[in-house]
Amino acid sequence: MDEQPTASPAPDSAGPQPIAGRSPLHGLLPRVPHEPGVYRFLDGEGTVLYVGKAKDLRKRVASYFKRGGGTAAPHGRTAEMVARARDLEWVVTASETEALLLEDNFIKEHRPPFNLRLRDDKSYPWIEITMVDEWPRVRFFRGRHVPGNLYFGPYSSARKVRETLDVLGRIFPYRKCKGKQPGRVSGSPCLQFFIKRSLGACDGRVERDEYMEVIAQVVDFLRGRLGAVERDSARAMEEAAEAQQFEKAALLRDRLEAVRHVQERQSARVEAVEAFDVIGLHQGEPGSNLQVFRVRDGAVVDRQTFFVDNAEGREPGDVLEEFLLEFYWEPATIPPEIVAPLEEPEHVAAALGTRRGAKVVVRAAKRGPKRRLLQLAQRNAELAAEAEAERRQRKRLARGEALVALQDALGLPSPPLRIECYDISNLGERHAVGSMVVFEGGVPKKAHYRKFAVREVAGQDDFAMLAEVVRRRFQRGVAALAADEDEAPETAPDAPAPDAAARAGGADETGGPAAAVVGRPGAADESSSGPGAAAIAQVAAPDEGAATSLGAGAEGRADESFAACPDLVVVDGGKGQLSAVAGALRGVGVDVPLISLAKQREEVFVPGRRDPLSLAADDPASLLLQRVRDEAHRFALTFHRQRRSADTRRSALFDALPNVGPVRRRKILEHFGSPERFLAASREELEQVPGLPRKVAREIHARLHRTG
Repeated sequence: MDEQPTASPAPDSAGPQPIAGRSPLHGLLPRVPHEPGVYRFLDGEGTVLYVGKAKDLRKRVASYFKRGGGTAAPHGRTAEMVARARDLEWVVTASETEALLLEDNFIKEHRPPFNLRLRDDKSYPWIEITMVDEWPRVRFFRGRHVPGNLYFGPYSSARKVRETLDVLGRIFPYRKCKGKQPGRVSGSPCLQFFIKRSLGACDGRVERDEYMEVIAQVVDFLRGRLGAVERDSARAMEEAAEAQQFEKAALLRDRLEAVRHVQERQSARVEAVEAFDVIGLHQGEPGSNLQVFRVRDGAVVDRQTFFVDNAEGREPGDVLEEFLLEFYWEPATIPPEIVAPLEEPEHVAAALGTRRGAKVVVRAAKRGPKRRLLQLAQRNAELAAEAEAERRQRKRLARGEALVALQDALGLPSPPLRIECYDISNLGERHAVGSMVVFEGGVPKKAHYRKFAVREVAGQDDFAMLAEVVRRRFQRGVAALAADEDEAPETAPDAPAPDAAARAGGADETGGPAAAVVGRPGAADESSSGPGAAAIAQVAAPDEGAATSLGAGAEGRADESFAACPDLVVVDGGKGQLSAVAGALRGVGVDVPLISLAKQREEVFVPGRRDPLSLAADDPASLLLQRVRDEAHRFALTFHRQRRSADTRRSALFDALPNVGPVRRRKILEHFGSPERFLAASREELEQVPGLPRKVAREIHARLHRTG
């Protein structure tokens, strides 16, 4: 392959060019060769936006710059990508198959935002078999794959993985203990051995060859080869019975019955007995759906569903090719045949065959049982996409109704589209922290979450801590907005100068709370009708003229979270916390709608009112406030634990303990819950820490006793 250097066009100061105009990349088209290869669109900062492959690079790239509203012209997310692109790179390859593999490598390396993406694909769970261990484990897994281990998945949900592991654990007696080496510190077998769900690899009760036979059956089971597992179990049972090992034969009989029970649960069958997968695709709004049917020994043994983003406006063949290379990443998961509605499957078949190390056939079934399964998969994909669209619509309407209900309950002039909530977390007088969480349109906006370390308050004073956190947040906003106004161009002579405090959260000309000053994304996804539609429409419509710049941060960029004005401020607590925060806001000169939410009875307090508002427990407004409050509590608690854990790791006391490294330190803290309880523990309590030898526990107790 040959990588062609490209010259980056100068970024247009006027921002992205529309498709209808001349793209800054048009000048590169004559240099793009008529050869197979991979191309990459980049933005002005060099970030890869999209990776694609082509049989003819110049023809494929030129198709992105066609004008007009025809089907050939880019639209949707593709048009947005081209508008943002400021550079183009390409790599020439020897064949289209090689381009397909290189494209997949680039996608995995750069994770481009406009390529096909399995929803939350970084967190899709797998089943891992740790073949690199002497005694392999079978476990739930997320993250980067380890060379040498076997992986089965990805699964569409964690629940599905755990259900599969539960079935495996009841049928096959592999070890369930954690760690590379089996067993506990005490050396005695665990409960799993005594209930016949482990062979007892920890104390030499089983030979490794026999254990690896069990692992091989687990692999066959996960690959859908239930017939092979059934035959092996039946043969082993007969051999044990002939050797008069009746207890072992009884266990193998139970395993055989369990495998047959799983096999009988498969209702959809085809006449052929070979292993193959069937892929169904439906492209639509709000996203596309792919269905994977796994057929083994003539039965549909599993069905998985995946929602994908960035498929709008793309050819179905391109979507399927990219999905197949993403889904069949591990050679062990690739079947010898894949039935998918691809018109030209030769190149993706060759790429998967190279990855598998054996021939792979990819074809669209034209008749017979496989054709019926393909139609069934596509129909399931269509139904799943429709159900997802209805679910999103219901959620949008519910959010709108909750915002309108909250507006009515609090007497606000408009729905509180941006809600900020504050909470404090501390343990004693140390590591006190505050949290600020943001909900926009009724959903969390985690990019705008902020954490605060309490600096000015000594002792346990939640009122003063909340006041400090809120004051610091709005002080920074008001001061930075004022600085931003000093740098802004002069307004027209008859235009009134905006007040910095009002823009940071003051009253508008009608006396109501000021609208938020940041644009709100998601216009195309948030249209609806019925109750709450107005609120959702306001959330959806981006306000390009309302973005307010704050003082630059460490990298010279404005903090959008502090720049935004909340429509409602919520504090976790009762009337005391409410009064403290109200005083802090008055001190800063900011006037925003403010309430507090008390935990015990979920009571809502407002300034100037003695009694709480009467909101039913199941009122949509009350439920929304509870979600916001609980999220603020979770965020504060997580930050507090991070600081406390970091402080504990730095503690000289732990560093001085004999034979205590990071692993044992973590086990000690997990067992006692806090350093204080650990310091107060007796020798007997220390000896009960899992994974801590008694000799080490006695040494720790002696050292603590001597230093304390």
